[in-house]
Amino acid sequence: MPNRLPFFSLRPRAYSAPSAEDLWRSITLFNFYRLTLGALLVFVASWFGDTLPFGSSNLPLFFRTSIAYVALALGSQLAIQLRRPRPGWQLALQMGADIACITVLSHASGGIQSSLGMLLLVSLAAAGLISRGRITLFFAALASLAALLQHSYAVLAGEDALIAQYLQVGLLCIAYFAVAWLAHTLAKYATASEKLAALRGIDLANMAEANRLVIQDMPDGVLVVDEHGTVRQHNQSAERMLGYSFPAEGSVSIEECSPLLAGRFAAWRQGGGYGNDVLRLPVTGCRTHVRFLPVQRESFWGAVLFLEDMQRAQAQAQQIKLAALGRLTANIAHEVRNPLSSISYAAELLREEKHDPAQTRLFQIIADNTARLNRIVQDVMQLNQRDRVHGEAFRLDERLPLFIEGLHHTEGVSQEVFMIEAGSDCAINFDRAHLDRVLWNLCRNALRYCSKRAGSVRLCAWRSAERGTVLEVRNDGPGVAPEHVQQLFEPFFTTSAGGTGLGLYISRELCEANGATLEYRQRPEGGACFRIEFGEKKNEP
Repeated sequence: MPNRLPFFSLRPRAYSAPSAEDLWRSITLFNFYRLTLGALLVFVASWFGDTLPFGSSNLPLFFRTSIAYVALALGSQLAIQLRRPRPGWQLALQMGADIACITVLSHASGGIQSSLGMLLLVSLAAAGLISRGRITLFFAALASLAALLQHSYAVLAGEDALIAQYLQVGLLCIAYFAVAWLAHTLAKYATASEKLAALRGIDLANMAEANRLVIQDMPDGVLVVDEHGTVRQHNQSAERMLGYSFPAEGSVSIEECSPLLAGRFAAWRQGGGYGNDVLRLPVTGCRTHVRFLPVQRESFWGAVLFLEDMQRAQAQAQQIKLAALGRLTANIAHEVRNPLSSISYAAELLREEKHDPAQTRLFQIIADNTARLNRIVQDVMQLNQRDRVHGEAFRLDERLPLFIEGLHHTEGVSQEVFMIEAGSDCAINFDRAHLDRVLWNLCRNALRYCSKRAGSVRLCAWRSAERGTVLEVRNDGPGVAPEHVQQLFEPFFTTSAGGTGLGLYISRELCEANGATLEYRQRPEGGACFRIEFGEKKNEP
């Protein structure tokens, strides 16, 4: 599926501290700032030493200290490349070098008056953001102690520094602690924000992964199509139903994978309907219930196409129906068949005694109706056999003549009435007993309404590229009335006085149990025609 996310645990995970690599990256950026600052100080001391206040008290000391600061920064850069020592110690060494060098530079430039001590505020802020701990206050204490010692040395040495400037030094030390505490507080809030963002990211990733798993495991096909007709997402069920393998990389238009769905999608967008209908997909021949649901967001417009496999829905309905049929047939066998046998046996005994012609007629009515009820019970019992399918691979051009010969011997029907047209490529996979039962029902109906002439009933079989093997049972009779076509396969519907109304219903059930379909087709030249579509054969005979 395109845009697939990596798998994440569905349980919240604890927030982890910044990785060592992140710390090294931050320290590298900080050291780059130090190296730039040192180079700038060397440049200023070299070119503007006499005109700027930097190094006003001792320019050679200022210059040498700047060179030393650059050398220490370069040494830190080498240590960072070697990943030695650990990040915490690396940061401590850099801060120690900054405090020492900047204090000396400030002393060489006239002490507190040069304001070079303000440079430590940047270093303290950077150290606080990198370390994210209270060690920043320790660095602030070291910087404050260095500033006080430098000013005290200047006073004792009799330089221009005045005792009254201790107030300025104290304010600078307060600024050190303020910046250190502020950096520590900001780092704490940044850590909390990162933790919350990480947890939210985990939740979103878990939700996305859960949605992906649900979509992938759905038995229904799912296609996400944008406004340009490009398939943005799909699942494996959609590939199976469409008979199209989506590429792992690159975009595919809905026109490429299914022109039929593309036409329905275009009509749906224009408001022409087709938003909730049943289609037969051309490649796989799968009957599919298609639904379009619009998706509208600020940056995306499209639709979600749900492809529901009607065969799967019918299979679920069949499971429920089979369970009900099992209970029904068991009750019929016990509650109807046994009493019916007793009635038939008692009527036969009464017929053996002497009785008048009126009673003979009554006994005959009892015998005829018990026989009819017994046929109904036998037909209902046949329904319980549809879940016991033993598929076999065979060819219709070999099987149909054998069936007609058996029908000729059992029913006493002339074989000239039947005409068989079947190619050698008409191979199917079907239960032989079920096929005989279906053909027996269809041929009995055809014989009942045909003209009984030679070739009145035709069994035509051929192979179709789209539907697989097809078998039609045709007769030259009057055909089925249009008002009866919709009820033709309903149980207990019959137009014959002696029929049970279960023959066609059982035939269709047995065909569906074997993966085939049975339907009635009106012939333009007249007569009735029942078509069985076996689909693709599973095995060669």
